[in-house]
Amino acid sequence: MRILLAEDDASQAESIKSWLEMDGYNVDWVERGDYAIYAIEQHHYDCVLLDRGLPQATGDEILVKLKQKHMHVPVIFITAKDAIQDRVMGLDLGANDYLVKPFSLEELSARIRSQIRQNQSSTASQVLQFANLQLDPQAKNVLLDQKAISLTAKEFQILHKLMQKPESIVTREQLEESLYAWGEEIESNAIEVFIYQIRKKIGSQMIKTIRGLGYKMNQAD
Repeated sequence: MRILLAEDDASQAESIKSWLEMDGYNVDWVERGDYAIYAIEQHHYDCVLLDRGLPQATGDEILVKLKQKHMHVPVIFITAKDAIQDRVMGLDLGANDYLVKPFSLEELSARIRSQIRQNQSSTASQVLQFANLQLDPQAKNVLLDQKAISLTAKEFQILHKLMQKPESIVTREQLEESLYAWGEEIESNAIEVFIYQIRKKIGSQMIKTIRGLGYKMNQAD
């Protein structure tokens, strides 16, 4: 799960980022509104945490752009603006949730989980099927011939990415982007190792390497 944190208070941003990373999320942090817009246009996020008082482009302006482009990522406003009118305006703009500073990091985590669940239930929560392999994004389980397969979190994310568009080639760069946040150190052969481990569990023939391009699901003959 990848989250964009748009917050210009460095101290608060570091606290939130560290907390969410311990919660298992990959977190990209930007300090300016224009950087947030660019990040959202270039990457897929499961949730966006948006300060309303950002420089260069306010949180309100960013949210309006998201709605204009019909991008359906859940957005939680994190802001010091605590008046009822501010909350009403933020929600009316299209924010999915509104959290007033200072807030509990435990509550932030709970609200993120809630928004991701709601978004998954309305979009990509359907069980994915490929041959005798079944993946449930909400339950976070994988069945092979109706028997449960144990995958690590990153292995699950890779398989999910591949099964979302089984007819398409997914590049190593796309897989890395789904697993790691900006600046996070990535071993040069990390994806290859994950693919190897997944193949050991679901069968070596199920994922095909397209040399020089990436990977795709493969129907066994």
